[in-house]
Amino acid sequence: MKQHVPVASIMSTNVVKLNLSDDLTKAEILFKKNHIRHIPVVEGDRIIGMLSLTDLLRISFVDAVDDDESDVDTTVYNIFTIEQVMAKKLVTVSPQTTIKETAQILAAREFHALPVCDGDLLVGIVTTTDLIRYLIDQY
Repeated sequence: MKQHVPVASIMSTNVVKLNLSDDLTKAEILFKKNHIRHIPVVEGDRIIGMLSLTDLLRISFVDAVDDDESDVDTTVYNIFTIEQVMAKKLVTVSPQTTIKETAQILAAREFHALPVCDGDLLVGIVTTTDLIRYLIDQY
């Protein structure tokens, strides 16, 4: 197995993003439409938080809504803002961070996704699924 492969080689660069001005209803729609579990929250291209599907599940019954249903009961979403629900203390990696180092961070911190940043600028996201796909390709 290759030892020093940068995470840039497996990260997703077409990242779905949210802004603080967006609401949780939009977040739920993006999660379901794109079949994803993590959405970075940005100001411009600078990451300021991360919202996960698990964060929404903690405050709602989002999982009970059908994927095809366009009308969502948003009562609970009117109580909270994205800023109140998102994770703010983020761990990020750079595009040059190795896949091994990234996997070690994910395993030690029990995260399922990490923003990939060049300085303060969000350039991608890497998930445990990306790592699993990489490992499968190695065999």
